Amino acid sequence: MYDYLIVGSGLYGAVCAHELNKAGKKVLVIDKRPNIAGNVYTEKVEGINVHVYGAHIFHTPDKEVWNYVNGFAEFNNFINCPIARYRNECYNMPFNMNTFTKLWPDVFTPEEAERRINEEIGESYVKEPANLEEQAINLVGKTIYEKLVKGYTQKQWGRECTALPAFIIRRLPVRFTFDNNYFNDRYQGIPVGGYTKMVENMLKGVEVRLNCDFFEHKDELAACAEKIIYTGAIDRYFDYCYGALEYRSVRFETEVLNKPNFQGNAAVNYTDGETPWTRIIEHKWFEFGKDENGNELPKTVISREYSSEWKKGDEPYYPVNDAKNGELYAKYKQLAEGEKNVIFGGRLGQYRYYDMDDVIAAALNDIRKEIASAK
Repeated sequence: MYDYLIVGSGLYGAVCAHELNKAGKKVLVIDKRPNIAGNVYTEKVEGINVHVYGAHIFHTPDKEVWNYVNGFAEFNNFINCPIARYRNECYNMPFNMNTFTKLWPDVFTPEEAERRINEEIGESYVKEPANLEEQAINLVGKTIYEKLVKGYTQKQWGRECTALPAFIIRRLPVRFTFDNNYFNDRYQGIPVGGYTKMVENMLKGVEVRLNCDFFEHKDELAACAEKIIYTGAIDRYFDYCYGALEYRSVRFETEVLNKPNFQGNAAVNYTDGETPWTRIIEHKWFEFGKDENGNELPKTVISREYSSEWKKGDEPYYPVNDAKNGELYAKYKQLAEGEKNVIFGGRLGQYRYYDMDDVIAAALNDIRKEIASAK
């Protein structure tokens, strides 16, 4: 008999497992996949740690969370500086002085850039934006919207920007400095050796069963533990009794190239509407093109990402947090609150988009409360 069954070995489940094991609890972690680490799983290919389920760059303003993850892995000093490619033009992200001086050849200073953006906003300003397009133009003007927002957003959501609600874009990052660092957070990096190695360290001393689908053995598994920590999709847990929540999914095309450098950057976003993929990740640049011993790598691995509408059987990535899905989730949340021996956690269990540091902070908060209440 186990004290806790944890469904899912991603970050939320792994943090809970580590803390419970440390507190002397008997824990079983199961995962339907053949590997641990959930969507942060990395797999070594040609000496390169490939982010199998999409790029994951750890960043946080929270010193406690940063210190916590550094207890399981050494982090390098990778800084995320993505490139936006619009047809045959390349721009720096987030929108900054490097972007503006290239968009407008007569703009050189922050004052000139701010004036140009405000002029464009003034020409098209809508007092109460009815859709994402109007909201985005209110924030950055037409030039930036047309080249760097519109195509990417429509591919990401599978809908025209005029058909998307305005609240999806509450803000767009605009900096009047020559700083290409995408995140403002003080702490940033990638675990040396990959995220899988970090999660392995979290799960040391914990029993883990892979290729184990909770729903195929639900009664048997639920009976083997006093409590369940469930990190899967909340609507799946309740057999979609109110209907399925909506997600966006992602499909990856990954290939090994017999060359040392494909695009010269970890992430290039394709912001035109014609290119079918949203971005290309070149994984080796997360670790500066070198292996763990500092050797240059002769090959490279790239992944093209295609956003798609989620359907049952697909991997859910991004909750569609609009009003309709919010109302539906509220019904499932009420059911979840009635499950006294089940804790629902993580991105799917709580139907919200979490950055990695948010997942870890939430897991630490939830499990510390649980351990304290069990004493």
